[in-house]
Amino acid sequence: MCGIVGLFLKDSSLEPQLGSLLADMLETMTGRGPDSAGFAVYGSGGAGRLKLTVRGQALDSVAADIGGDVRGEVRDTHLVLSIPATEEAHVREWLASHRPDLRIIGAGERIELYKEVGLPADVARRFGLEKMSGTHGIGHTRMATESAVTTDGAHPFSTGADQCLVHNGSLSNHRSLRRMLEPKGIAFATDNDSEVAAGYLSWKLQEGATLATALQDSLSDLDGFFTFVIGTESGFAVLRDPISCKPAVMAETDQYVAFGSEYRALVGLPGIEKARVFEPEPARVYVWERN
Repeated sequence: MCGIVGLFLKDSSLEPQLGSLLADMLETMTGRGPDSAGFAVYGSGGAGRLKLTVRGQALDSVAADIGGDVRGEVRDTHLVLSIPATEEAHVREWLASHRPDLRIIGAGERIELYKEVGLPADVARRFGLEKMSGTHGIGHTRMATESAVTTDGAHPFSTGADQCLVHNGSLSNHRSLRRMLEPKGIAFATDNDSEVAAGYLSWKLQEGATLATALQDSLSDLDGFFTFVIGTESGFAVLRDPISCKPAVMAETDQYVAFGSEYRALVGLPGIEKARVFEPEPARVYVWERN
């Protein structure tokens, strides 16, 4: 049992409030996942630059040690590096060679990804989620029922540029999928089945599929029960398996689209009393993208 939240803003005037709204939603899902939490926020990006979210310790000097036009912002146990897009391979090689203790957990033009062990409210506070702005974000509260309580096991998982996924459920064929995906260049850092789902979508997108068709294909290729909320640079998607035994509720207004594992995660959103509230249908792909 885990909790999922997501918020996609249609109204740019709400962008400064994205973090505070998402933080409230995440904390409300504590009862569904008190052992660890994480979130991804799609904020501003710079022309010709990429962000790498790095997790580890002793982060203060990393940007200066890499040198060149590399900037860094430390948030607790995470570091967001802003680098020239042309230097991505060099920076990754430097980190692997000089700081193998650090782990890159997210990369892209706009995505920043944070996760840790602890109560959702504490995790959000440690990384300053309440003060973050952006166009959309997703979050997850974890109750580890099949693996240890570790930061590695916390969601979201990101296996492609500006892509991330949170998952409530369990996949039964993730090992065979992993064996299929690894020779195709999809790398995995954990044994979590949710990371395999993220990797599957990354592979489909690299092969030229749209997000909608990739998710549609996953209904036949992924075996198990699942609710996915996916973030990309331009949008936000939701998919439930054909059985849909995991709870899910959505709300849509002229200002936003929101997802919660339970309705109580949505009650603090502005104008919720006038929202179209609905349960996403089984095996139906929902996608919203920025204009």
